[in-house]
Amino acid sequence: MRLAALFLWILVPVALWVGYATYGTPHVVGHYRFHDNGDIYNPHAARRYIDCTYYGWAGVITVPAKNEHCPWIRFFRAES
Repeated sequence: MRLAALFLWILVPVALWVGYATYGTPHVVGHYRFHDNGDIYNPHAARRYIDCTYYGWAGVITVPAKNEHCPWIRFFRAES
């Protein structure tokens, strides 16, 4: 039993690899475009986003907004 416990550390890299293979790497939103509603500097104003630019391990990725919304973090796979 003690010998098996020594190999439990292998589960962490395997879990990270499975997460990478399934979802990709995390990217954080850095820039976005939205329709101007006349109150551009009000952070509480309702906005309809057009596209979102994400920064992460796979580089800079610009995608259209999902349902006029830009999530703070999205997962992308690196293009080969």
